[in-house]
Parts: sequence; C-alpha cells; structure tokens
Amino acid sequence: MTPGMLTIIEQLLKENRLSQTEGRKKILDLFLKADHALVHHDIEKECAGLIDRVSVYRTLQSFLKKGIIHLIPTTDNSIKYALTKEDLKDGKKHEHNVHFICRKCNKTICVDEIELPAAKLPKGYKEESYQVVINGVCSDCK
Repeated sequence: MTPGMLTIIEQLLKENRLSQTEGRKKILDLFLKADHALVHHDIEKECAGLIDRVSVYRTLQSFLKKGIIHLIPTTDNSIKYALTKEDLKDGKKHEHNVHFICRKCNKTICVDEIELPAAKLPKGYKEESYQVVINGVCSDCK
C-alpha cells in the first residue's frame, strides 16, 4: 500500500465507524486498486495468511451494510462486489449504477460516465436504488 492509499483507507474506515484492522485495510486496498469488480474467491485468495474466509465474508458484509461497496447483479447468480463511488459534487454515494460485463473475459466494471435518470414508479412506490447491466465485449477482448 502506498502512503496516500493508506490515508484514504483509514479515512474510509473512520468515516464509517469501522475498526482499523489489517484485514479491512487489505480488502479496501484491493478494491481501490482494482479496475473491475471483485469476487469473494479472489479477495479470499489475496488475503490468504492475513485473514480467514469467515473474516473476509464478515468484512464484505460490513462494507455492504455501510455502503462502501455494492453488489453487482449477474446472469449466473455469482456475487461480484465493487467500490461505491461518491459523487464529488454533493458527497453522496451513487445509488444508481451502470455496470458493463464482458461476455468473453467476464470482467465487470462500473461505468460512471453514464448518468441514469430518476425512475418513474407508480404512486406509493419508493425507489431506493437501481442498477443497469450492459453486456458486451471489453476493449481488452475486442
């Protein structure tokens, strides 16, 4: 971890009132360095020797609950996680996400450049979040 990255990680944990454990720092570091969504198995593999499988699971659940990361829907029902980006204009976390899944390499990325309009729901319904998944071929596989 680079010194600047450590500061971001420590700040994220502090803002979310989470203890500064080495396991949590390592998992956040993985998310901050990743250019695509991560799966539990890969996170577990990267943390081998530092934290066990159950601690990885609990950390991911804590991060989900706090909104630090979010789940990405997949057609095969596998679970992918991505870091939740904050809107620099108002400091709010994105609640509407667009994800791109490559049909060749299965890499999944968040597409922040696409802004989704507000969902128009029937009267009495309240939107909490929504996601759009775009399937295709990434630039690496083209």
